[in-house]
Amino acid sequence: MSENKLSFRALQLANEQRNAYGLRYNDFTRYRKHCANRTHRLRSTLKTTHGKGREFKKLPPLSTENIKDGHLELLLFESERAWAYSQDLATQSLQPANEAQAGTLRHSATGRFRRAVHWSTQLLSHCQALYASSRLSAEGLMQVTIYTLILNGRFLRYRDNFEDALIQLSVARHLLDELADRAVTSRNQALATVFADEIGPEIRYCAHELGREKAYDVDAIAAELSEKHRWEIVEGCDALIQKFRLEGEVAGKGEGRKKLGTLMWEGQPVPVRNPELVDVLLRVQEAEAKITQSREPAGAESASNKGVRKGKSGSHGSKKGVAAYDAILLALSDAEEVARKLIEAQQSSGSSSSSVAGTRDIHFVHAYIVYQLLSRRIQRDLLLVSALLTSHRPQATHLKSAKPKKEQVDARLYPAVVKLLDTVIQSLTQMRNLSIVDESPDLASAVEARLTFTKAKRCSYLAQCYVATKKYAEALSLIQHAAIYLRETRSTLSLFSEDPVSSATPAYYPLTPSDLDSLESTISQDGLTIKNEWFTYNGGSIDADNKTHKKPLFFDIALNYVQLDMDRLQERAGKAPAPVPVPVQAVPAKSRLEEVARPETPEPQPASGGLSSLLGGWWGRR
Repeated sequence: MSENKLSFRALQLANEQRNAYGLRYNDFTRYRKHCANRTHRLRSTLKTTHGKGREFKKLPPLSTENIKDGHLELLLFESERAWAYSQDLATQSLQPANEAQAGTLRHSATGRFRRAVHWSTQLLSHCQALYASSRLSAEGLMQVTIYTLILNGRFLRYRDNFEDALIQLSVARHLLDELADRAVTSRNQALATVFADEIGPEIRYCAHELGREKAYDVDAIAAELSEKHRWEIVEGCDALIQKFRLEGEVAGKGEGRKKLGTLMWEGQPVPVRNPELVDVLLRVQEAEAKITQSREPAGAESASNKGVRKGKSGSHGSKKGVAAYDAILLALSDAEEVARKLIEAQQSSGSSSSSVAGTRDIHFVHAYIVYQLLSRRIQRDLLLVSALLTSHRPQATHLKSAKPKKEQVDARLYPAVVKLLDTVIQSLTQMRNLSIVDESPDLASAVEARLTFTKAKRCSYLAQCYVATKKYAEALSLIQHAAIYLRETRSTLSLFSEDPVSSATPAYYPLTPSDLDSLESTISQDGLTIKNEWFTYNGGSIDADNKTHKKPLFFDIALNYVQLDMDRLQERAGKAPAPVPVPVQAVPAKSRLEEVARPETPEPQPASGGLSSLLGGWWGRR
């Protein structure tokens, strides 16, 4: 009997077809045509057509032994087709252009709706017979029962029979809550949550029309009415629920891996109320598990490999870590696309994503997914920067030098590092503009601090690019900008204290005071080095031609004014022995040069008289 057991799931099939063929955007015409085509194909496959041409061939009644999944799908699509047609006609009756035919359209919509209820009731009777013969599981029967109750409750609400509609919808809501609580997989749980969210506003509307107090409390109303009327509406309800729980315990042992972990944000769970989101988030969870598993062996390997092979094994591990992020980034991109489509569908249809007050909606879920995507992208880029700088750093020699030197990096790598840091800055900027980040002041400050810190690092590496091309003025300007960004980072971090356990501290981008001190030391050292190289190159001139080398202005002028004692310098350097002092001999008087008294040059005598004789006393003449 287990070989002939059917795996029919009415709610799952209806949800998939509705989302894929128009009902995501309330296009009932498209969905009705799809259901018509699907019923024609199913009838041809099952060979249940009524003959060809004008000859009508009556079909034999279905028996429990020869019913297949296709027969149940045929009844479901017939019901969906009639329901979509009724909704399409009701929508047309509300248009101003069809005001004259509004009554006729509403009457036709009522007939189609009644036809949908008829098909769903027939489907339920077949499923009950299959469940009695153990050919259908308890979950399958519960889904068909819920589908029939929802359709019948909506029809009663459409006929303004609010009391009976409220009872039908409340019992359906109780069964949906039971499905969500005891679901084996997260997809089944989200599926039950979707249908519960759909009928929540209808329960509230019926309670409001009946004048009930606290009509907004959908959960309390559903619990109260389902407790009274579920035995009347659903035959053997408690036994069915008990059988469903037993089946769930047995099936949960083999499918526990499909359970989505609880997503948390600031101590509160993030609700995932859509089956499509569950599928992509399960892929994200699997990719995160692979990254976690890859980190543990890499850490053990790096701890065991020391000495000469340390740089090589670390580089290999970094490259493998960068490649491991491709799967999770792809899964998060798919999740973001699904969430964005759900938002677009909600905006176009004008519906709300959740009927529970205070529940985070799809907009919050989309922002959360984007935050996770940007954080993983930042992790990947930072890891790639570290891998580039580590793999292309010159290998250390075995000779020990007296003075430790700064680690040298190939200058050709700086443009690639700057490009990666540009991507990190772009991701941090997008993250800062997210609503969930803006609502948390501490997290916003933490993201802002990492943004300015990354800008400081980018300016530092970009300055090295200009140094390689002998553009020292631009390099010094970038070093000054890096110092300003670093000072801004310290100012931002001083406004709050980062707690490593809190969600306000991004774990994907650790930032410690030692990192700030290290960058500050690097910036100051690079600034001094650039100044010395610039002064050596052309004396610090901005207007000089970079193609010709020019000595500084005061390069060797000091030697013209300072008398260096070269003998003493060589003596102290140990290059030449000290010269023996030679006694100075007296020079005879005859060999001395005799001083010859020379007469002074006579000054010219000006002519006497006139103005010169009158003012002559001013020049000291007597």
